[in-house]
Amino acid sequence: NLWVYITICFPKRSTRYGLGPNGGIVTSLNLFATRFDQVMKFIEKRQNASKYVIIDTPGQIEVFTWSASGTIITEALASSFPSVVVYVMDTSRSTNPITFMSNMLYACSILYKTKLPFIVVMNKTDIIDHSFAVEWMQDFEAFQDALNQETSYVSNLTRSMSLVLDEFYSSLKVVGVSAVLGTGLDEFFVQLSKAVDEYEREYRPEYERLRKTLEEAQEKQKREQLEHLWKDMGSVCVQGSTLAGPDDASAMGPSELILTRGTLSEEEEERESDTDDIDHEVTEESHEEPAFRNFMQDMRMKCQRKSNPKE
Repeated sequence: NLWVYITICFPKRSTRYGLGPNGGIVTSLNLFATRFDQVMKFIEKRQNASKYVIIDTPGQIEVFTWSASGTIITEALASSFPSVVVYVMDTSRSTNPITFMSNMLYACSILYKTKLPFIVVMNKTDIIDHSFAVEWMQDFEAFQDALNQETSYVSNLTRSMSLVLDEFYSSLKVVGVSAVLGTGLDEFFVQLSKAVDEYEREYRPEYERLRKTLEEAQEKQKREQLEHLWKDMGSVCVQGSTLAGPDDASAMGPSELILTRGTLSEEEEERESDTDDIDHEVTEESHEEPAFRNFMQDMRMKCQRKSNPKE
């Protein structure tokens, strides 16, 4: 049982950064997402012992659904485990057609954002039965009759939106449950099993295709980078052949040149100590030029050996 409120210490973060409730939730969620790989490992260890893993997202829909951290968490889960989105709505507070339409718009936005199997759970059926909502979803005229009792501008907007969501309703899984009485849970688990089958049949192949496409793109990028590197190395070889003469060949590699640079003999040390007024910038260049020439000569020889392996 992992609770982000305790794991991130939500009150301390809010006080420390001077954040309000929403800012504190977003910050805590972002920090939690940076360590979500540990949650994934925890789920992998428990997947043989537990059949279901329930992840309850923040109450503010925008905080989780439309945030970067929410997308990271959702995609991480969906790419590794059969994942189903369950949208829980309060049936007793959706008897007004305008409020009902607002809930359906939220559900539609979440469905198209997550692109995962989706179930709408109408809770609190012990207070009021959810049959009126199912009728509104299946019978356009019944919903229009309910809207006729509303005279506000929002009712006209809702009437237009109901036409848009008609196709959304046709493929939506809806279950009425009561968390208090436990009614409807059997039907919920039946729909959940169907949603898992839908994930394995339609969503997992798509995720595998996307993963394969990403791997191919990364492999192609690596090959292109290697090709560019070899081209650059070839240009270095050409430059080395023009800068270094045949008499300047040296058996020392770049690492040996680096190790020997600055190692002066006793005579040179003596001269160095007596020439404080020498232009050190010119002296440094005079030391670097032979080293660079040797380095280019060495690279030229390596390139020649690669181009003529028989030699």
